Amino acid sequence: MSSGRAVKSIAITGAGPGGLYLAISLKLRNPSLDVVVHERNRSDDTFGWGVVFSDQTLANLKANDPETASIIEAAFVHWDDIDVHIRGRTIRSGGHGFAGIGRQKLLNILQERAGSLGVDLRFQDEVADIRALPADVVVAADGLNSRTRNEAPEVFGVDIDLRANKYIWLGTTRAFDAFTFAFVETPHGWIWAHAYQFEPGASTFIVECTEATWRGLGFDAMDQDQTCRAAEVLFADWLGGCALMSNAKHLRGSAWLNFPRVACSNWRDGKVVLLGDAAHTAHFSIGSGTKLAFEDAIRLAEALTDGGDLDTALAAYETERRVEVLKLQSAARNSTEWFETVDRYVRLDPLQFAYSLLTRSQRVSHENLRLRDRDFLTGVERWFAASAGVPPADDPPAPMFAPLRLRGLTLPNRVVVSPMCMYSAEDGTVGDFHLVHLGGRALGGAGLVFTEMTDVAADARITPGCAGMYRPEHRDAWKRIVDFVHSQGSRIAIQLAHAGRKGSVERPWGPRADQPLEEGWELIAPSPVPWSDEDQVPREMTRSDMDRVRDDFVRATIWADEAGFDMVELHCAHGYLLSSFLTPVSNQRADDYGGSVENRLRFPLEVFAAMRAVWPDDKPMSVRLSASDWVEDGLTPEDSVAIARAFAQAGCDLIDVSAGQTSEEARPVYGRMFQTPFSDRIRNEAGVATMAVGNIYETDHVNSILAAGRADLCALARPHLADPNWSLRAAAELGWRGQKPPVQYLAGFAQLARNLEKQQQAGPV
Repeated sequence: MSSGRAVKSIAITGAGPGGLYLAISLKLRNPSLDVVVHERNRSDDTFGWGVVFSDQTLANLKANDPETASIIEAAFVHWDDIDVHIRGRTIRSGGHGFAGIGRQKLLNILQERAGSLGVDLRFQDEVADIRALPADVVVAADGLNSRTRNEAPEVFGVDIDLRANKYIWLGTTRAFDAFTFAFVETPHGWIWAHAYQFEPGASTFIVECTEATWRGLGFDAMDQDQTCRAAEVLFADWLGGCALMSNAKHLRGSAWLNFPRVACSNWRDGKVVLLGDAAHTAHFSIGSGTKLAFEDAIRLAEALTDGGDLDTALAAYETERRVEVLKLQSAARNSTEWFETVDRYVRLDPLQFAYSLLTRSQRVSHENLRLRDRDFLTGVERWFAASAGVPPADDPPAPMFAPLRLRGLTLPNRVVVSPMCMYSAEDGTVGDFHLVHLGGRALGGAGLVFTEMTDVAADARITPGCAGMYRPEHRDAWKRIVDFVHSQGSRIAIQLAHAGRKGSVERPWGPRADQPLEEGWELIAPSPVPWSDEDQVPREMTRSDMDRVRDDFVRATIWADEAGFDMVELHCAHGYLLSSFLTPVSNQRADDYGGSVENRLRFPLEVFAAMRAVWPDDKPMSVRLSASDWVEDGLTPEDSVAIARAFAQAGCDLIDVSAGQTSEEARPVYGRMFQTPFSDRIRNEAGVATMAVGNIYETDHVNSILAAGRADLCALARPHLADPNWSLRAAAELGWRGQKPPVQYLAGFAQLARNLEKQQQAGPV
């Protein structure tokens, strides 16, 4: 295809919503184009029930083609509410702005509109070789099972991730007045329905469950009719006597599926371009497959009719759409994984369960829910506050400002200043910098302030500038800081650690940043595995080394209590000494301290138990873990849950859940709140309080995480470096007056609150 040649003819394979809407969009922009749609099925063949549109999708259609949008809108069934049925309770949330339309009705509208614009629609037209079609451009809009894509997977860079749950598309004459999620507990596990009305007297009814539940209930041995009858019994409370039916009679046997997440690294092969489900899919639980196809169609129509260089235009189409698709696929992945792990959440309070479901994709946040349904969110906040022991109030605090009790310690709010190495101590002794640094965050309103990683011996440090707790003067220097933090109403925790194989390097700035010290100290580790090729090879620890290290931690713990710390944390993350025992990446021992996860846990648990024995019983202890190594053959999710559970059984009150930094081979998947899923899993599977960390920087992030039960505390590092008053600013932003600034700062806080309130009332500029 000559990139400079004007496009005169376009062939489209597939007359689904995406293919038809592309044809319409092309003709609207250039009526002289020769546009042919080839569809192997008949015009009235369809294998779905209803299609869901959000208000945003409809707005996009109105902007592109008001006439088609108006016809579609007239056929819609609208609803604002979502009902969640769980354990005998119904939780309703409003303001969600959805609409449903029958798939066949939608196709009929699009077929008629395309025909009226002069599109050549050819049904029952099987195309043997789309590359042989006499057109300048051929668009493969042939759906989820795209033959075009599947015949050349290496060309399109096809990646298909077949998801774990089983699901089936069914229909019913029961008219639901809200988007309905109904969860049913059976002897074989939970099963649930996603149901919504798409036209008067007709609703889509998708049934989903794990494969184990599917087999346990006998669905694997049922045909479609038997499946419908069995599901009618399970969901009788919501069907009101109406039958379930399948329209997948073209399939022999069962119509149950596993959802395939499709991604392609390349959407084009010569004159062939992929569109919609042929190029990408998004899980049905966020209802965005048709939305993506429509938006692809609009952007591709622009690219094919803009009159510029065709190669450039098509490259721009793919680049732009790929970004939007990745965003939606990320949200869809979050939603998919929530349903695949629903067993974690079914024991939450029904109100919290519903909140967790509504925010599962991270596209709906805490404050977004307030805009949608203030009464619902106020009810969630009132419940959360009550569960934290706050007296009932018409204006409850946001979750981040609810207290948390751990043993005898009560934190005034859930915002934590994360441990952040400052590399500014003198031979382990903290000074004025640390007083101002940590004291400033206490002045700023954080409920809990963590020290930086504080090392239990001189040879346990990362750099010569690391803070320590291995001399009496260290304890005394820390006490000065502890006393000041307490005077401001905050609490303070110390994180105790041993650097292990990551020690004896320069500070992370200057000409030799992070390089091994020219005159350093000997390193020890579970195995003689260096951190990198440039670093010193550590000596494998002996039992005598273990005894010394354990005793160093015990001495530091005693001094931490004497300094007045409210909590002590054992650092077992980020590739430092105890982390190196936990992960198979660095623990290659053949004795009782290597091999199985139980053996790898042995020494870290021994250290923790010795610390717990000398730490006051009414004071809590936490453990920081790297829940994933982000490498193959590293820690598994099951390992991390087992490790957290073992520490909890040993007396740990809080797991500080981080990830990575255990290997230079790590390939983390970054994003906002990217480590929170690890916290979620550990909290709700191991049954222990957790602290979430990692790219949490907005009040919405904190409140969403806490209210959904994904963590009990949220730790922020870089946001507190940029703004020591982060918590006070958050209180002003949310209009919460229960957070009291220092009396010296009252005037500034009041002005900030007034200005933010004016900005919110004025709306976006």
